[in-house]
This record gives sequence, C-alpha cells and structure tokens, in this order.
Amino acid sequence: MRSEALTMRGPVHGTPDARRVAWGSTAGAVIESYDFIGFGTAAALYFGHAFFPSASPVIGTLSAFATLGVGFVARPIGGIIGGHLGDKIGRKPVLVASLIVMGLATFAIGLLPTYETAGVLAPALLVTVRIIQGVAYGAEWGGAILMTYEHAPWRRKGAFTGIVQAGFPIGLLLANLVFLVSVNLSGDWAWRVPFLASLILVIVGLIVRAKVPESPVFEDVRDSGDIVKAPIVQVLREDWRNVLRGIGLRIAETAGYAVAITYMISYLKSEELATSGETIMALCIASAVGIGATIAWGGLTDRIGRRPVYLWVTLFGALWAIPMFLLVNTASLIAIAVTVIVSYAVCQNALAGAQGAWFPELFQAKTRSSGASLAYQISAMISGVTPFVTTLLFLWLGWLGPALLFLAYSALGLVSALLTRETWGRAEREAADRATAETPAEPVRLS
Repeated sequence: MRSEALTMRGPVHGTPDARRVAWGSTAGAVIESYDFIGFGTAAALYFGHAFFPSASPVIGTLSAFATLGVGFVARPIGGIIGGHLGDKIGRKPVLVASLIVMGLATFAIGLLPTYETAGVLAPALLVTVRIIQGVAYGAEWGGAILMTYEHAPWRRKGAFTGIVQAGFPIGLLLANLVFLVSVNLSGDWAWRVPFLASLILVIVGLIVRAKVPESPVFEDVRDSGDIVKAPIVQVLREDWRNVLRGIGLRIAETAGYAVAITYMISYLKSEELATSGETIMALCIASAVGIGATIAWGGLTDRIGRRPVYLWVTLFGALWAIPMFLLVNTASLIAIAVTVIVSYAVCQNALAGAQGAWFPELFQAKTRSSGASLAYQISAMISGVTPFVTTLLFLWLGWLGPALLFLAYSALGLVSALLTRETWGRAEREAADRATAETPAEPVRLS
C-alpha cells in the first residue's frame, strides 16, 4: 500500500515542467484570491453602506457579511463541479475555465449599481454575482494544487504546493494595496476600482495558464482506462472519513482566518481602534510576510511531515485566541500590526502550507480531484458564515465571543489532525530518498 501511494505521486524527480506548472498555477491562484478576498475587504469597509443602508451600522455590516457568506456557501458547488471534471477530463481545463468565470464576475461587481440608484435590485445583483464568484473559486483550488502536486518531485511536494498556497497571501496583498490606494478616491470609486482592475490580472493569468501542461498522474489514469464514472459518488462511498477529516482540518484554517482577519477588519473599525488605512496597511505587511511564510511552512512539511506542523500550529492557535484580542484592544498600531501578522503568518499560513500536499495524499489518484476539492470547499461554508456569527457573538459577549470561537476552530483542527493519518512520515520519506537516489535524473529545483 505504501509503495502504491508513492507511485501515485508522479515522477520521482518531478517533470521538466514542474516549476512552470507551479508558477502558472500560482498566477491564477493569485488572481482568484485577489478577486475573492477583495470582496471581503469591501464588505467590511464599504458594502454595508453602499448596498444595505440602515439606521444601524451594525445591521448594515451584518447584511454585508451575509452576502460575503453566500460566496462561501456556493464554493462546495464549484468544488463538486471542478472536482468531477478534474477527475473526468483533466486538471488543466478546470484551471482555465474557473479563472475566466471568476474574472468576469469580479469585474461585474465593479459595475453594479448601489442601493441608492437601484433599490433592492442592487443587493440582489450583488448576491447573484457573489454566488458566481463562489462557484468559480470552489473549482479553482483542486485543479491548481493537483497540477502542481502531481508535477512536483516526491521530496519537495510540500514546497512546490506551498508556492500555490502562497497565491492567497499574494492576492491578499495585491487586493489590500489597491484598496489602500483607492481609499483616497471619492465616493463609490473607493471600492469599484479594485474590482475593475482585476480584469488586467485575469488577462495575464490566462496567458500564463494556457502554457501549463496536463498532469502526468491524470494522464496515467486516463491511459490505463481507470477513469471513474462518478468520482464524487465513489469518494463519498469509499473515502468519506478522509473527507470529514479534511473538512475539520480546513475549518481551523479558513474559519480561523474569517475571525482573525475578515472580522478583525470590521472590529478595528467599529471599535475605533484603528483607521481603515491603518488596518489595510497592517494587512499588507502581514500578506507580504505570509508569502514567504506559506512556502516555508510547506517546505517544513517535506522535512518533518504534514501532521506535526498541523498539531503544533492548531495548539498555538487555541492559546493565541484571547491574547489576540487583548493586544488589539490596546489600540496600539504596533500591537495591532504584530497581532495581524502572527494571526496570518502562523495560524493561517502554516495550515495552508501543510494542506497543499497533505490533502492530495489522502485520496487515490483517480478520485483525488473530487476528494480533495470536496473536503476543501465544504469547510468554506463554515468560514463564510463565520464573520456574521462572530458579529452576533460580539453583540452577546463582547470581544470574548469572537475569541472563544477562534479557540473552538483551532481545537477542531487539533482534534482532526490527531485523527488523520500521516502521509509523509519517516517511512515515506526514507522510501522517497531511496527512489530518488536510484533514479538517474536531476532533481527539479525551485530556482
């Protein structure tokens, strides 16, 4: 079984295109993250007033966060569609299609009328476009990660997939840099410009992704006639336990991010602990740190395994929950910046860096796209409603409510990691070392 699992990793030294695939997958991940994350920033800062005017700012914020959550709820649909197509026709077509749909939906947000000009039609259009965004983003991750994973060398799959996972902080950095500049624009242009500007990134991403070759593992599955008729059905029948474990692992990362970053933006503004410009600046710094951190965390899993990273970081997250809010409540810009950086570069980036290789290794090659995508995207529903729930908890318990929710998410991740098998333990690493030494080929390098 262990030997079979290793052979499903692709060529021992990776393919000659491994680096190009990694950067091509990352280019699209950056763009889609920019598009999807930009909505979260706009929801926290602008959409409550633009689309849900109310006598109570809290009600407007709740409505904006509810719209944000709709996109997350739609992501499992995209995961099912993208996972199914990834196992049936290949990983590459999913990459290209998801990028086109996401780009057009995001550009459309920049053109939407506000409540002042279109009444109830405005929030209805916003919700519709957000659903389309969610479906596209849900289809994106599986294709990008699996293409990179299956082209990468056995011994460096964590580092290579970490590059793709770093697309999230790069997209976050770009989105917040644009918002940092656009915050000085008058009226609605402060939030419209970042969405309209995404069209340029989409064009660049499509050019890069068009040159990415198909996964060698998928080609082997196809050539052997092992294509599964209904991959989603099969993975739920045979691998449902790993799907559930993956959901628990992922919630700690994505829902934890929704508390520590997405909700925190709104919290800092509503409690007048920092200005919008200061908050976005802190996010930009955290994003810049997070780019290297995500790749480094992924590389660390190549050396010590996927599971240990998850165990230690989720334990840290549980201990960090209350200090995180105590620090920002000081209203010190330095304390706020440090808090955001730690919450992002450790609590989120480390888990994302580990997921890139761990999730694909939990499933068979013939149902890998469906299994990994399903586990990854179902958890997004929890993170999507988290800012809404967190706001309600704050109204009930003050800052302690969000802190306890973050603690609960970290604890769930810790328990899930304890229940999930290690796929890259000492035995697997030693077997990979032997295979690498016995195979006459030069290892693929990142640089």
